[in-house]
Amino acid sequence: MLETDGGTRSVNGMRVVQVTRFGGPEVLEPREVPDAVAGPGQAVVAVSVADVLFLDTQLRAGWGGEHFPLRPPYVPGGGVAGTVLSVGEGVDRDILGRRVVTMTEGGAYAERAVADAAGLVGIPDGLSMPDGAALLQTGPAALGLIEAAAPEPGDWVLVTAAGGGLGVLLVQLARAAGARVVAAARGAGKLELARELGAEVAVDYTEPDWTARVGEVTGGPRVVFDGVGGDLGAAAFGLAARGGRVFAYGVPSGGFAEIDAQEAERRQLTVTGIEQVQFEPADSARLAGQVLRAAAQGRVTPVIGKTFPLERAAEAHAAIESRDVLGKTLLLA
Repeated sequence: MLETDGGTRSVNGMRVVQVTRFGGPEVLEPREVPDAVAGPGQAVVAVSVADVLFLDTQLRAGWGGEHFPLRPPYVPGGGVAGTVLSVGEGVDRDILGRRVVTMTEGGAYAERAVADAAGLVGIPDGLSMPDGAALLQTGPAALGLIEAAAPEPGDWVLVTAAGGGLGVLLVQLARAAGARVVAAARGAGKLELARELGAEVAVDYTEPDWTARVGEVTGGPRVVFDGVGGDLGAAAFGLAARGGRVFAYGVPSGGFAEIDAQEAERRQLTVTGIEQVQFEPADSARLAGQVLRAAAQGRVTPVIGKTFPLERAAEAHAAIESRDVLGKTLLLA
């Protein structure tokens, strides 16, 4: 082992998990690669926790090449929580040893990751590394969506994929704003979780009458957060009240919901797509800091369904694809 400014590291390299080819979870294989080195303006983070998104599973399978030009072998993932191990030229050495969350440059499923030092976000005292990792990517998205939707007290808000990492935060934040929340998800466990987090109504969108139930209860939600896409997302769009707001950012179904622009105009609906959850690095860091502080103060709670050791990333992907995991799935490096 080699002593560094922030700890120890392997002389020969570091462990990562790579997508060796496009395909099922089995294409995720542990490998050893040259150690991470911080360039100017960068930091190396000793990874404790790597975030896993449903998007990671889709990219691994070969979906989205027109938007994400990935070519195997590559290290998947974007967000990590860990400790600053070393820094490059021009970076304040006072950050060495600090607990941070950050987006990475070169993949997250790794023992160590390189990140832009300006994008490091400190983890507040009292908040765990797994909670920080669980909030890094879904937290800013949830805050950005709630800020854009601006639900008012008494508004009905529909959240699809309400049992996922982003959905559980939207349920909490919408409820905190005084909105009445309808949570739509798959399976009894996710519906019960949504109720515990503040949803007034929870419906299983695998049931054929789910849209009728939502319409009967709400008369049409004023805000729709669609985290699923596809036919379910299109059905959620159809429920929105005249003059309402629809956020169609989900793709777990295999694609975005097809929104009829003329129908949206006729019903005076404001429709926003994936751009609402895409941020410039500075905005992402700002929003991440806000949600981490909110979590440390107990105002929002991430839900971590399952964790896996780094080497078992394939099992983590299989678990996510089963649609049975509540909240977030994380890798422990």
